[in-house]
Amino acid sequence: MEFSEFELDEKLLNAIGDLQYKKPTKVQEAVIPEALDGHDILAESPTGTGKTAAYILPALQHLIDFPSKKLGLARILVLVPTRELALQVSEHARDLGKYLKGLSVGTLIGGVEHEEQLPVLTGKTDIVIATPGRLIEYLRKEMFDIRAVEILVLDEADRMLDMGFIDNVREISRAAYRREQTFLFSATLEGEILNRFANTVLKDPVEFHVDAPRSEHKKINQYKYYADSLEHKTLLLEALLRDKAVEKALVFVKTREGLQNLISRLDRDGFSFSYLRGEMDQEKRLEGLRKFTDNTVRILVATDVAARGIDITDITHVINFDMPRTADVYVHRIGRTARAGRKGTAINLVEAHDVPMLEKVQRYTGDIQDTRVIDSLRPKNRVPEFSGKKKKSRDDGGKDRAKNSKKGSFGGEKPEKKPHSKDRLRDKKNKGKPDFAAKRAKKALRNEAAPDETRNGEES
Repeated sequence: MEFSEFELDEKLLNAIGDLQYKKPTKVQEAVIPEALDGHDILAESPTGTGKTAAYILPALQHLIDFPSKKLGLARILVLVPTRELALQVSEHARDLGKYLKGLSVGTLIGGVEHEEQLPVLTGKTDIVIATPGRLIEYLRKEMFDIRAVEILVLDEADRMLDMGFIDNVREISRAAYRREQTFLFSATLEGEILNRFANTVLKDPVEFHVDAPRSEHKKINQYKYYADSLEHKTLLLEALLRDKAVEKALVFVKTREGLQNLISRLDRDGFSFSYLRGEMDQEKRLEGLRKFTDNTVRILVATDVAARGIDITDITHVINFDMPRTADVYVHRIGRTARAGRKGTAINLVEAHDVPMLEKVQRYTGDIQDTRVIDSLRPKNRVPEFSGKKKKSRDDGGKDRAKNSKKGSFGGEKPEKKPHSKDRLRDKKNKGKPDFAAKRAKKALRNEAAPDETRNGEES
């Protein structure tokens, strides 16, 4: 299917061409026609599936088809969980609406001085992208007029609920009661709270379940490099980052402490990079993200929490310096490459303690990752093998339980397992099964040879 097959204005098709979008993604192919027909949308759409364009294009077409009646009031309202995502969505909206004369896009987000956001509150702004906390503040102070909102978009609804915004979003939804359409996008539609919430904000929605990223990852090449130690892993990372094939890399670490240690090392060794971590000054966060987005630097180091909402289309490599805590987090991490029809690469740096998580990831995604080495940094240890407990068969009475295999180390076959043995005194005295008949015969011979001695002994 081509974008030209949608009922989109020529101005939007020209903008799509400028962005070099070749074909619609699955979520775009499913959502755009129904949204253009005026339906509410409930879509399960994971990271990296192209959902932003799936709701921005119908919203822009709505503005074209129904010119503004009240100047100065926002007609499209998009709620997102993080400031970074708000800025990225606003940039995406501007890119797709670049040929729409007079289109105004603004953001209302925390961490920014109120004076900087006054033009969005008081001027003509067609599309407003906001975080729930800051928007509810303006609503309660009657500084933002929500009465003219015609389309309400709730992007990454599950994350907004997880972050504690559910009451704020409900209040915003009630305030925008005159709207004509509502789009709700979520990485997952599981959970009673989310389902109840969706039922209160949507009217007869068309529901979509886009394939999870694991089925979309055929265009992501996944590799693993084994490391003997943290120092070895750091050297592997630096060697990879020096490779010219790694054009733009997002490096994930698990903790803020780990991030601080890594960026200190990279800085010492002469690398140019940006970083994102939790509890970071907003101005520094935006500056770091800007440098990475405009290619001033080609390396961004981040924790999972700090990387929420990153939506940059030209990331060529995602490198997991630390493996994530869960397999679904891994899927979200690598989904930040191979976007907008491009291919990408995911690289995992694996120490011995990471092998169980690597196995979980491979089972979850269904992908077996190729092992690669750098000649000068080959691992010296063997790869440990971990096996989970075997499932009980229905006819074994639950008696058979598989024992976990012992850990080996990197780079070779696991040694043959020796049977468990325990030295006991009775085994040393009497090897094998005791022959009670022979014992009794031997005792009878002794009694015949010394009857008096034996009797005396028995009576004593």
